[in-house]
Amino acid sequence: MTDTEEPRRERSTEAFFGRRNGKTLRPLQRSIRDELLPLLKLDLSEPAPSDLRSLFTAEVDKVRLEIGFGGGEHLLHEAARFPKSGFIGVEPFVNSMAKLVVDLHENPLQNIRLYDDDATQVLDWLPDASLDGIDLFYPDPWPKKKHWKRRFVSQKNLDRFARVLKPGSPFRFASDIDTYVNWTLQHCRAHGAFAWQAETSADWHTPYEAWPGTRYEQKAHREGRVGAYLTFSRC
Repeated sequence: MTDTEEPRRERSTEAFFGRRNGKTLRPLQRSIRDELLPLLKLDLSEPAPSDLRSLFTAEVDKVRLEIGFGGGEHLLHEAARFPKSGFIGVEPFVNSMAKLVVDLHENPLQNIRLYDDDATQVLDWLPDASLDGIDLFYPDPWPKKKHWKRRFVSQKNLDRFARVLKPGSPFRFASDIDTYVNWTLQHCRAHGAFAWQAETSADWHTPYEAWPGTRYEQKAHREGRVGAYLTFSRC
């Protein structure tokens, strides 16, 4: 293995498909990532604490999970906006994780923990009814019908969400792909543990409060696509 290659993953994955690496990390990026990520990464070889608030050096009263944070725009924005909430960010793409870790090196936050592999591993590790929210924004849409089974929203993953979310806590989903929006609505309705919170069309056409946007959303807008913002409550 050369010094530019990423180590082979030891854990098997269930719900992650696609590439993990983009451009080779710059030496400074790699150095910061190698130094800081081990300090922030969840250790799934140990049992999860019964109280997730103990995972954070900051004193927090809630814990939220963001799956596939991409460039980290929303995760960093929310963590700075809500210093009394703890945030677990999961992102298997090496370059995205490195970008976020560099941002945290430059502007440290004490209420973020990270995981750089398959989110289902974190979901299976978490205790029952331990999360105050789950965010899944602009996930890979797998637009070809033969690949729809790879979409992260599935009955099995909704089972996972239902187990770890506290009653009344939100699952938020955003996408610019109509078929994935409809897919998510149908799957959540069929599951039964999630109630869609929209009352009018404006509710799902309007971004979330203080929404910072993401680079994927900006790309969608440039290409003429409009995002949909769905909120479900754990029944």
